[in-house]
Amino acid sequence: MVQREELERHLAALLAVDRFRDYGPNGLQVEGRAEVRTLVSGVTASRALIDAAIARGADAILVHHGLFWRGQDGRLVGWLRERVALLMAHGINLFAYHLPLDAHAELGNNAQLGLQLGLVADARFGEQDLGFIGEAAGVADAQALARLVGQRLGRTPTLLPGDGRALRRIAWCTGGAQGYFEGAIAAGADAYLTGEISEPQAHIARETGVAFLACGHHATERYGAPALAAHVAAQFGLEHQFIEIDNPA
Repeated sequence: MVQREELERHLAALLAVDRFRDYGPNGLQVEGRAEVRTLVSGVTASRALIDAAIARGADAILVHHGLFWRGQDGRLVGWLRERVALLMAHGINLFAYHLPLDAHAELGNNAQLGLQLGLVADARFGEQDLGFIGEAAGVADAQALARLVGQRLGRTPTLLPGDGRALRRIAWCTGGAQGYFEGAIAAGADAYLTGEISEPQAHIARETGVAFLACGHHATERYGAPALAAHVAAQFGLEHQFIEIDNPA
């Protein structure tokens, strides 16, 4: 068991929350009961995840994608009201960590995706050092990398193979980090993996020869939250369960 405030302080220090400029608040987003014994983790604070956490008697939920984002109008109406009302009615704390969870060197989304794919970062790139880059670790080319992603993530990526070069350096950044492609190229990558693709990346891949793989926003970000939650659960003697809510995005 751990007190809510102690858990929040520990997570803030572990993830160096104050270092990041983010799109929403990191930390406790909805206050529930003071003592936490049972922790549920998930990727997004969806209604389905909240319902599943209630069924499991959770005292707290830890996610990557929380409820509040820059640009919202602040009204608790519709789907947002329903999610918040459920959390408050059942006394469940909601902890959310966005960019700090992407960036953590061991427990974060990028580090955990690297583990899934057998990639180890030896450098960072991009805004706030969110992008990871390392040796190709025996992955011969972009086609082989796409097959590896499909096997490990259970999802066939969208592949722009570039010029088919042999891979020496692979860069990655989970989620909606397609805008980091040019930074990955500047950092020396022969291939770049992220979750999503937008219109410009196809042209950049063709013109630079660097491969681009869009592997799914959810698919690339489903490893950090359970790793972090399992870590703090072990430290504080909490019950923990990761609940996967499928998302095709």
